[in-house]
Amino acid sequence: MSLKKSGYLNRIIDTKVEEYLQLFGAILIEGPKWCGKTWTSLSHANSVTYIMDPAGDYSNRTLAGINPSLLLPGETPRVIDEWQEVPGIWDAVRFNIDQSPGYGKFILTGSVLPPHDSYRHSGTGRIATLQMRPMTLFESTDSSGAISLGAVFKHESFEPFIANMDLHALIDLTVRGGWPETLNLPLEKAGIVATEYINAIIKNELFRDDQSKRDQLKMRKLMRSLARNNATMASLNTLSMDTDGVNRHEQGEEEVYISRDSVANYLKNLRETFIIEEIPPWDPGIRSRTVLRQACKRIFSDPSLAIASLGITRERLIEDLRTFGFMFENLCLRDLAVYAGFYGGNLFHYRDNSELEVDAIIEMPGGEWGAFEIKLGEAQVDKAADELLRIKKKMISAGVRAPACLAVITGGGLARIRDDGVYVIPINAMRH
Repeated sequence: MSLKKSGYLNRIIDTKVEEYLQLFGAILIEGPKWCGKTWTSLSHANSVTYIMDPAGDYSNRTLAGINPSLLLPGETPRVIDEWQEVPGIWDAVRFNIDQSPGYGKFILTGSVLPPHDSYRHSGTGRIATLQMRPMTLFESTDSSGAISLGAVFKHESFEPFIANMDLHALIDLTVRGGWPETLNLPLEKAGIVATEYINAIIKNELFRDDQSKRDQLKMRKLMRSLARNNATMASLNTLSMDTDGVNRHEQGEEEVYISRDSVANYLKNLRETFIIEEIPPWDPGIRSRTVLRQACKRIFSDPSLAIASLGITRERLIEDLRTFGFMFENLCLRDLAVYAGFYGGNLFHYRDNSELEVDAIIEMPGGEWGAFEIKLGEAQVDKAADELLRIKKKMISAGVRAPACLAVITGGGLARIRDDGVYVIPINAMRH
């Protein structure tokens, strides 16, 4: 008996869920709250238990705390929603699979990473993890999907076409974000949802142990700083200084200043609740004098959260296209990570000491790689293509295999393959 909800929009991760249910005793789908993990899990399941069901004064959570195995019986695949609320469930699932081997028995969902010492066993070989993100433009039906990432890696050709998307519409989609429950809301109201999402996360998730109000203030300041430095490699020192600001002494040094160590701890909290994501640097194994920059590039799991953290409106973004450019890059990196994940690929960025920088590198399981520059407007395409051709030349001269593809992702307009072989792909024409 399928538990698939009426109105469910298929997600790219669905294919991986089906595949992994044939390979592992259990799978864990983790990602930010409200990105659709539960509905996706239910579409593959025959029974479910909700750890945070308030019925009976949260009796499910109480029972799981006493004996996690009490919640495991049921028709498989069985969803255990928000398992991290009682971390002992992990070991109970792993033990169940050991005692009664089989595939596709459990689907766990989680929106917070519990401490590693809260469960005893890694689950290696029994439990596989899939990361879920908010919806891509293709999943929300805002991209035609005319150009496939897989086809680009195979360097397949297509006839040029126009992918219409005016700036106002693109800004609206970025402010709205990829949250399934916002798809039917008026676009002018969607930004309110992201703001309240952040409020709820800070109050109810990041500081569950009821730390001081001052800590919540510091977290909000840090999130504003991260939004100002969105899609960059801002250091801990930079973030600390940015949150210090000119108002440090207006409320007292103790109240406003955020130390480097505190920044590191707060970033850990934001990663563990899937609010931010770190894109690692790509290391192509160059044996030369080139020095690679090893810092991660930070983005929000959804660009709507960055915009809400800054407290800016769609009208303000229209007036400040430089800021919107970083939010647009966040949107594109979110989508590229999902599209690459469909093929088992990983997303990286590249920067070296010659100031050669590429917004995104996708590396596939077989070692094929592609380089992607993200530019909002058509006027920036030529310069972006030059950078892509530069990294291609540099990698080949260093003995690295040639890229499978080079592409400039834009905010709309003419989709084409240039004479130099560089793809120009509007984000609203892309899919996995």
